[in-house]
Amino acid sequence: MAYRLLVRDLAQLATPAPAAVPARGAELEAVEVLERAYVLCSAGVIEAVGRMRDLGPLEGDVEELDGRGLSAIPGLVDCHTHPAFGGDRVEEFALRSAGATYEELQAAGGGILSTVAATRVLDEAALTARVERHAGWMLQHGTTTWEGKSGYGLDRDTELASLRAVRSAAGSPTWLGAHAVPPERGDADAYLDWALAEVLPDAAEIADAADVFLERGAFDAAQARRYLEACRAAGLALRLHGDQFTESGAIPLAVELGARSVDHLEATGPDGVGALAASGVVGVLLPASALFLDRPMPPARALVDAGAAVALATDFNPGSSFTTSLPLVCTLACTQLHLAPAEALTAVTVNAAHVLGRAERIGRLAPGYAADLVLLGADDWRYLAYALAGDVVEAVVSGGRVAVRR
Repeated sequence: MAYRLLVRDLAQLATPAPAAVPARGAELEAVEVLERAYVLCSAGVIEAVGRMRDLGPLEGDVEELDGRGLSAIPGLVDCHTHPAFGGDRVEEFALRSAGATYEELQAAGGGILSTVAATRVLDEAALTARVERHAGWMLQHGTTTWEGKSGYGLDRDTELASLRAVRSAAGSPTWLGAHAVPPERGDADAYLDWALAEVLPDAAEIADAADVFLERGAFDAAQARRYLEACRAAGLALRLHGDQFTESGAIPLAVELGARSVDHLEATGPDGVGALAASGVVGVLLPASALFLDRPMPPARALVDAGAAVALATDFNPGSSFTTSLPLVCTLACTQLHLAPAEALTAVTVNAAHVLGRAERIGRLAPGYAADLVLLGADDWRYLAYALAGDVVEAVVSGGRVAVRR
């Protein structure tokens, strides 16, 4: 008989309301809240959700998890992370704190390329161990579904090993083959010639999506187009890092190519807001990165009010956002991006799941959805964003089994 878990006597249960995905406009804030609730899980899927007064007798063996004084939300979805890396950038952090800019550090051989050097020396077992460790950190913060990018290898073996490491740790791998130009490849065009010929065929067998850093000093719009079109032809979904420091054509390209998302948007102006709102492309907002780099925040309120679909993510990486806490990101979304707690919840659940192509089974607490839920240590679900330090997760259920309990 299938394993069953009953999470009972919850003070509150909050879930994005049924709506078209990705949710936008008023639907972004549509959250259903049940008082004195339960969730019944069976074989990794939610069997029933309701109020305790309506829970009848259950036949067979059922494990129970006491939810008294706690609130439940869907398992969180982190749709933008960089977990496959070696070393750290703590020295760079110290230099930046003393006044060096991110772009200056990059030009001096720091930034992405310093992590590339540290990642290339790891064998695949060590790299996999690093990714698994980082996935464990995410789970402790309530993340039950996550995406992980390569991009810190920029050679064939390390890029493929990074994608395999993400896949083996149960993440959704994204080939960020166009993250930076490695020193041995000369220029961006020569590097892309090599990467598309030598890495893409194998990367497409492992990855779910491809990503490109379209930015001054990385890849321009023409180069990004060539890379993304080749990746699309190989069967990969498309993602873009765009408008982080400058508006360099990322949003028009994302819209034209039908990308799943364009991520960052700290430099996006009114025209970009309007173009994104008129499209099916999701804007993935990364406020922890903007905070960590002391950059302007993305125009979240303008995007939502214009009707754009948005998601939130950590951008976990060693250089510009060393956090795996989506609760912290929700706090920043409310205090810095001026989103409501309900908008933030939808952005880190069903909308983020849509970016990964999984919104039909992940991101809501409803029958038929994956039995992934987070129990918060408070009787009001809005503590997800209200608890400033992000230390609010009391338990995590992943695949219908208790994965974290404090």
